[in-house]
Amino acid sequence: MSADQLIAICSAVLSLAFSYIPGLKNRYEPLSAEWKRLIMLGLLVLVVAGVFGLACSRFGMYFGVAITCDEPGLMGLVWSMVLAVMANQGTFLITPKRS
Repeated sequence: MSADQLIAICSAVLSLAFSYIPGLKNRYEPLSAEWKRLIMLGLLVLVVAGVFGLACSRFGMYFGVAITCDEPGLMGLVWSMVLAVMANQGTFLITPKRS
């Protein structure tokens, strides 16, 4: 599994968690749109940083994360962050909303 795939899956799961897990949903739903976006962006940055940390540790090879632990590898994660936002928001838009 590539780093992009791992990040996209984690982003979609994060969106589903905030849509369906009762404890998270009840705290997240009443927030303003700006706070929701900021919280999600912060969590996505943590996901991308976690994947980079995983790649830099020896455990990255067990997950097939092939990112170099240098500046080019970090810059590649900028594109991964864009993919994370697209996966997260795409998943959010297609999840059913209760009226």
